Amino acid sequence: MPNLLNETSGLMAFVRTVEAGSFSAAARNLDTTPSAVSKSVARLEKKIGARLFLRSTRALTLTQDGQIFFERVAPLLRDLDSSDEGIGADAALSGRLRVSMPSELAPLLLPRLFTGFAADNPNLHLDIGLTDRFVDLIREDYDVVLRAGNPTQDDLIVRHLADLPMAIVASPAFLETWGNPLSVEHLAVVPFARYVLGGLIQPVRLADGSSFVPAGRVDCDSGAALIQAALAGLGAAYLLRCLAAKELQAGALVTVASEIALPSLSFNALHAFGRTVPSRVKLFGDFIAREARAVEAM
Repeated sequence: MPNLLNETSGLMAFVRTVEAGSFSAAARNLDTTPSAVSKSVARLEKKIGARLFLRSTRALTLTQDGQIFFERVAPLLRDLDSSDEGIGADAALSGRLRVSMPSELAPLLLPRLFTGFAADNPNLHLDIGLTDRFVDLIREDYDVVLRAGNPTQDDLIVRHLADLPMAIVASPAFLETWGNPLSVEHLAVVPFARYVLGGLIQPVRLADGSSFVPAGRVDCDSGAALIQAALAGLGAAYLLRCLAAKELQAGALVTVASEIALPSLSFNALHAFGRTVPSRVKLFGDFIAREARAVEAM
């Protein structure tokens, strides 16, 4: 591999083109012209002796070599871009913080984030994306991703924030019909509003590691829909307890099979900065960890 220490402009042009999807979009990001970006990428390709993009009049496609190169270079440029952050202990946070979080948890976290963290850091630009899809953190240019569940990408840094309890809930009227199960065998025959992910019905998991696929005639792809189905008496719902905290407190829903132990779901922050974590990412993680403990207790 040739020495690339003098190719910062070409590396930046390449990474921004991948993230933005075109030379024109990358040029706007870098405050230059599409021609300049294209020429910088061409010089970089010549330097490393590999084609990074397949170009046509209608499309710009990353090659296999380009994908491998991007996955190696993008985290390094992120570290370089944030290397001057936090030099002073009292340095104010500034720049952009792009965050992805689950849409289900947004109603619980966003009010705290906006009235707390955002208010305390007026020079910080927040870019918040809500999705239950696990985003491609590097390619989609996110600084940090919040996710519930065990992470599956080994190349990311994972910070554990909290353990969110699961619960099975139902309406009081539903329990009058079906009774409150005292055993797993009884629970397994109770109809559920079932959670569907990627076209697959998700099982009800128990703390001892066992699980079962619930029966039911209502399938939903969100916690909000599960709650509405449970309120309507169409089935029990297995979900994060914090999502139904208001309904449980009001008595509109009640806990089902409280004697049967359920697991907690790990809530994590993930990033690709390696050991050089920008102050904005670290302090955001500190803030969310404190707030997640309040959500955990719901």
